[in-house]
Amino acid sequence: MQTFQTISVIGLGYIGLPTAAAFAGYGVKVIGVDVNQHAVDTINQGKIHIVEPDLDTAVHQCVTNGTLKATLTPEPAEAFLIAVPTPFKGNDYEPDLSYIEAASKAIAPVLKKGDLVILESTSPVGATEQMSAWLAAERPDLSFPQQKGEDSDIRIAHCPERVLPGHVMRELIENDRIIGGMTSKCSEQAVALYKTFVKGDCIITNARTAEMCKLTENSFRDVNIAFANELSIICDKLDINVWELISLANRHPRVNILQPGCGVGGHCIAVDPWFIVNKTPDLAKLIHTARLVNDGKPEWVIGKINGAV
Repeated sequence: MQTFQTISVIGLGYIGLPTAAAFAGYGVKVIGVDVNQHAVDTINQGKIHIVEPDLDTAVHQCVTNGTLKATLTPEPAEAFLIAVPTPFKGNDYEPDLSYIEAASKAIAPVLKKGDLVILESTSPVGATEQMSAWLAAERPDLSFPQQKGEDSDIRIAHCPERVLPGHVMRELIENDRIIGGMTSKCSEQAVALYKTFVKGDCIITNARTAEMCKLTENSFRDVNIAFANELSIICDKLDINVWELISLANRHPRVNILQPGCGVGGHCIAVDPWFIVNKTPDLAKLIHTARLVNDGKPEWVIGKINGAV
């Protein structure tokens, strides 16, 4: 299995920095890249600019050992992991891929034959192929999977993060990873990279399925939360105790209703389903409805509070 001596992580936020520290902790030389001067300076002092348990100790140790450094400008490496934001454009939930585009154009000048580029950012279906197209446009002297398939100079894959804030350092190592290469050789090379520290299984698929897998996981959770939230609104209207109702219904051996709340939280659940809705608006009816239910729940809760005072 291929080994990697030097890798680069583009984007040193809540996913990029822990990932960089995980690789560096296993002896790989890691070059972290970020556009934020404060973040770069803080990391190079062996400190962190974000909050995540155990990350400060890992970063301090890696910087002290010389396996991790941060910079504003990409440098040559054997593998590049892009972990930048994918927010929305405007108010219609259209995915904004400008950060991925900027990262692609930033690393393009230092790419060389045999390098691996992995998109870790949660992305709409097709984003990995779009990233590869941006790279190809910047480096016509190199071949990419969409041009040469298995014989491409550069390997491209998607590997979405699936960690829980507050448990990132443990889950990065223990959780299974979905590896979606644009070709089988791309996938194999990506598996070799992640097996540097990942103890969970690395499961191979194609890039589009890997992209959709992350969106599906969080859409599944969103739909189930929406069912509980909608049930609570219905029960309030019918003067039924929703907590008792759910407790009774869950005594059925094949029913497991979640507890209702005031919406959804976290970084992903309120965002990722919109990537599916935006891509297939005429088909994603249930997913769209769940988003509307959960987005409307905070206002309903506020109304109940105001009505009680």
